[in-house]
Amino acid sequence: MLEGKKIIVTGCGRGMGEATFLAYVRAGAKVVGMDIDQGTGQQAADAAGALVQDAATFIPVDVADADSVNSAFDEAVEWLGGELHVLAHPAAIQAASDPATVSASEWDRMFAVNVRGTMLTNQAAHRHMKVGGGGSIINFGSISGQRSEPGAVAYSAAKGAVHSWTRSAAGAWGKDGVRVNAILPAIATPMYHEAMSRMNPSEETASFWMNHQSIALGQTYGDATKDLAPVMVFFASDDSGFITGQLIPVDGGQTTTR
Repeated sequence: MLEGKKIIVTGCGRGMGEATFLAYVRAGAKVVGMDIDQGTGQQAADAAGALVQDAATFIPVDVADADSVNSAFDEAVEWLGGELHVLAHPAAIQAASDPATVSASEWDRMFAVNVRGTMLTNQAAHRHMKVGGGGSIINFGSISGQRSEPGAVAYSAAKGAVHSWTRSAAGAWGKDGVRVNAILPAIATPMYHEAMSRMNPSEETASFWMNHQSIALGQTYGDATKDLAPVMVFFASDDSGFITGQLIPVDGGQTTTR
């Protein structure tokens, strides 16, 4: 389905990024995985290489740093043979924060990675895509950017900004043939399990009623490989060529019930 596609995936070291990375390789694409964690990123690239020889490589990147992003993307496009057709950008951080007590440093860090990182990676991808006649950028938003999140105010605000950026970039770059959409997932990831492990019983109960109870299809988060990866392949393919500026929930109906 993705034969001939040249792709970059950020946050490839684990979770949704890793599942996307491997799915693209299985679908026939040539893929560069990027992550700030060189250990997990290289492990994911090795796993991809075991699936299809010479179809994947790893390049470290700090998505919040402009020089790092531009250098990594230039290196990636060179490895890909001078073309870039798709950017999948799952890389993000998440943390609890209260509106009354969130610090400036917590706020700035959340926006640096989640919002500035989206801007920088998208700009770098657009720069390469427009000279090749277009492409597909797939950002990652969140239901948190659409609803009240009193316990994660910085994350919620950052994801809301990602949604706005996605729509604006789609409107600006359509003339270049570059599509920009965002996935809003409810997927069980290592980051999700780590957050759950830190909760006390009352916090777990609150999380269930805010998150799981509102998932129409079974009250449980989805699986990255089974539920998310096929959607990511579709948005990387030409079959999604007339879709841009959209926020796409992959959440078992969570968005519709909130």
